[in-house]
Parts: sequence; structure tokens; C-alpha cells
Amino acid sequence: MNKTAARTAILVIWTVTQAASRCALAQSSVSLSGVIDGGMTYVSNQHGGATTLFDSGILTPTTWTLRGGEDLGDGFKALFELTSQFDLGSGATIPASGEIFNRSAYVGLSSTKFGSITLGNQYDFMFETLALGRYDGALLFGGLYDFRQGPFAALGVPNNPTGAFDFDRMAGATRVPNAVKYRSPDIEGLTFGLLYGFGGVPGSFSEDSTVSAGVNYERGPLGVGAAYVEVKYPQLGNGHDGIRNFGFGAHYDFARVLAMLLYTNTKNTASGAEINVYKAGAFWHVAGPWTLGLDYQYMQGNAVLENNRAQQVTTALQYNFSKRTLAYVEGIYQRAAGDGLTAQAWINGLNQPDGGSSNQTQVLARVGLQMKF
Repeated sequence: MNKTAARTAILVIWTVTQAASRCALAQSSVSLSGVIDGGMTYVSNQHGGATTLFDSGILTPTTWTLRGGEDLGDGFKALFELTSQFDLGSGATIPASGEIFNRSAYVGLSSTKFGSITLGNQYDFMFETLALGRYDGALLFGGLYDFRQGPFAALGVPNNPTGAFDFDRMAGATRVPNAVKYRSPDIEGLTFGLLYGFGGVPGSFSEDSTVSAGVNYERGPLGVGAAYVEVKYPQLGNGHDGIRNFGFGAHYDFARVLAMLLYTNTKNTASGAEINVYKAGAFWHVAGPWTLGLDYQYMQGNAVLENNRAQQVTTALQYNFSKRTLAYVEGIYQRAAGDGLTAQAWINGLNQPDGGSSNQTQVLARVGLQMKF
């Protein structure tokens, strides 16, 4: 009897221990994910001549992400994310060697009732609300080349490779360091968020700081959203001026066709340079694995930018081998105009110093492959 009781006690203890272990594992998790994009791009005029190049991270950035969370009970959860971007052609980290978690690095708490608060290097709401919210076809089919640049180098965005690369911050190419971010829970289709990036300047709370906000409403096939961000740079007004962006968008899902409208405004508050962008597009699930995207955008600079302007048409045909792998063909045409001599076409993503055209037109064609893991 004693032996039987001992065996029974050992079995019970072992069973309880295994169940507790499984429960503990279920309460916390860490995952590795990412996306890889590579392809060949032809450019009709890049600083005076045609060129063909290998380019990666175009349809989406080539990244890998460590993401984790722990269930704290009562609907609360601890979470973190670390994301690194790299160049597929060389394997080097982007934007510079050794900056392995420059894309995002944050830790925080979330609640099903109250939303989430995260701390670290994060996206502002021009990207999170408007780009991820499907108001811009660039992340669906056009990629980096479909975001904004054009003949606006005189906009003078500090720390920018061209002065105007991704000037309305929709591509997520620039994040906000030292930031505190709040995201609301979903309230009958309504979500909103606030972000503040600390400048860290003694004696001044606002100098070199970042402020951003976003709101999104989804009801059935209709979605509307708006976002704002102002980044103050030490190069502009001793940290009291900066680049201010706001925008709003709408989309409607007609079952097989997603129609999108977008407006953004960008202003250098020190110089007064300002750009308005108007964009319309559609993403069509043609049949089976085939999808087709098409959009048009008009970018208009003010007198400080010599009234430079540009029109751009982007189209892309995609074939989905599976949920994780797709091939695509993309074509872009941009035509620039303006009052001065600086109205040369410049498709976004051709961001090296000699990436712009030597005249008012630039044509780009690309064949690429993307895989998610």
C-alpha cells in the first residue's frame, strides 16, 4: 500500500509539473519573422544615362524581427520587438554597419481594455496609420519607388540622403528614437494613438523633440484615417523648427478591388518650403494568384521650391506562388516641371547623390521576388 501510494504521489507530482510547464510556455512566446525582397531594376535616365542594377528591399524592406510577449493575466501583456534591416546584395545592415536594431526596438505593456504603451525606437503615425492602414498602394504593390521624392531637394530635410527622400515619412524610412507611444484599443472600429519623442536637451522640453498622432476608423468596406507628425531638428532654428507633416486618406473595398485616396502636406517650418501630394489608386485581385495595382500621384511644391511639381504613374502585376512567396513586375513613369532649373525627375528610392534624372522624365522597370518567413 505504501509503495502504491508513493507511486501515485510521484505520478501526480509529475503530471502537475508537466501541466505547469506547458502553461508557463503558453503564457510567454518569442518568434522570429522577416521578409526578403530582391530584383533587377532598369532606370531610363540616372544622372544622364540608362542603368540596370540589382536592388533589394523595394516592395517591402528586407528585414528580420524578434518579437515576444508574456501574458500577465487579466488581459495584460508584456511585449517587445527588435527589427533589423539589411541589404540583400551585400548582407550589410542598413543604414550603417553595426546598427542591427535601427528599424525598431521597443518594450511595453498592452491591455485588451486600455490599449498599449511602448518605449523605444518606433514608427510615427504617418507610417503606422496611413501607410499600414492601406490608404497608399505603395506597401501593397508599388514599394519604395512608389513613395515620394521628386524634384524637391531644396526642401532640405536634415539627415536625409537627398533632402527629400520619403519627405512625408510614409515609407517608414525614418523612425523616432527615445519615444513613448500610446495606441488605443479598438472601439467599435475606431483606433487612435499618440507619440512623443524626447529631445533630451537640458533646459528645453520641446527642442529636438517629435510629436505625432493618428486616428483610424474602419467600418465594413470603408476606412478613413488621418495622421500628424512634427520633427524638430538641431539644424533648423537651433532645434525649435523642423519638418511638419499631416495627411488623411480613405479606402473602400469593392470585394475584389481596393480603391484608395490619399493627401499629404509637408512643410519645412524654418524655410517655408511646402509640398502637397494628391494620390489615387486601386489594387485588384484579378483571378486566382494574380493581382494588379495602379496609382497616380501629383506632387506640388510652393514658390520656395520654385513651384516644382511632378506627376507619377505606378503599376505592378504580382503572381502569388503561396501566402509567403510572390513574384512581381513593376513599371513607373515620372514627369517633372517647374519655374527654375531644378525640376529634374527623381523617383524615390534612387537615393544616391546621382539618382535623379538629368531631364524632366524618368522611367523605371523592375522584376522582383519577395518571400516572407
